[in-house]
Amino acid sequence: MRLDAPGSERFLQSHSLGMSFAGGEANVAVALAHWGLTSRLVSKVPAHDLGTACLQAYRQHGVDTSFVARGGPRLGIFFVENGTTQRGPQVIYDRAGSSFTEVSPNDFDWPRIIEGANWFHFTGTAPALGLQVNAALREALEHCRRHGITVSFDVSYRSALWSVEEAGETFRKLLPFVDVLIGSEQDARQFFGVDLSNDSKSTPETREASLRALQSEHGFRAILFSDRTVSDIGHHFFAASLLMGEPSLVQDGGKQHPVVVHTPSVEIIPVDRIGTGDALAAGLIRGLLLGHSPQATLNFALAAAVLKHTIPGDFALASVAEINHFASGQPLTRIRR
Repeated sequence: MRLDAPGSERFLQSHSLGMSFAGGEANVAVALAHWGLTSRLVSKVPAHDLGTACLQAYRQHGVDTSFVARGGPRLGIFFVENGTTQRGPQVIYDRAGSSFTEVSPNDFDWPRIIEGANWFHFTGTAPALGLQVNAALREALEHCRRHGITVSFDVSYRSALWSVEEAGETFRKLLPFVDVLIGSEQDARQFFGVDLSNDSKSTPETREASLRALQSEHGFRAILFSDRTVSDIGHHFFAASLLMGEPSLVQDGGKQHPVVVHTPSVEIIPVDRIGTGDALAAGLIRGLLLGHSPQATLNFALAAAVLKHTIPGDFALASVAEINHFASGQPLTRIRR
């Protein structure tokens, strides 16, 4: 559950908080369902009315919640100060002791859950929530591997939940199950030991070198890196690079390497940046599922993420038509009537 201070207020002055529902994997499921794909959420929420309201919010957007377990004491919560201009957002987590952190092996019937599925997505915030969540995730990944289901992993490191060392150790154990990786050059450096840049500035060239090094070591089918810089007055500049292609193509002697494509950097004045990485991930998953070209896939993913910056809350509620319109270079700033 997400609780927002109104407008750009600080927690110190707010007398009320806006309530909505959110979560990295759930945000991806909502976006994919909104774009016409079938998505299913696997989680655990309490059996009281707040848990029911949470599931209703996802069902409203077309997400299948039939495999969400019910029970446990409470929903995990995060509090959001949206910030403005020179003051960025602040997030405070309150997730200890939530229903999801207390999952047990009996909560999920993985053979039934993955029946008919062809993709499984998780983020780095899930294993940050403790050993029980880790065990459930590992079981899910083992079932996916046995049944040939593609697995995507969005690193989504949150320093408020665990240390770089703890996260890195856990992430590296999960990589053998991962087909599609979503992260950044910084993630490659601090978690996976890939540091090919002479300075901290990310460029298309440095991203491509890191993408190829990561694939060479781990054999991912696709890797997406995003890059965000924020100006002193709060303007964001967002770009991405995508490697697509089977690692068996990485050969010398004239053989074609897996392709790497890039986007230009887009300037954004954000309304709400939370959930933008999930919009990017959902756009990537959609393109790969539908067999789109690398450049079309990346353009759609970036456009989805950029437009999510304009939408309050966690969900990427821009339509496919709006995203394609923006991705083609046409503005959406005029009144449509």
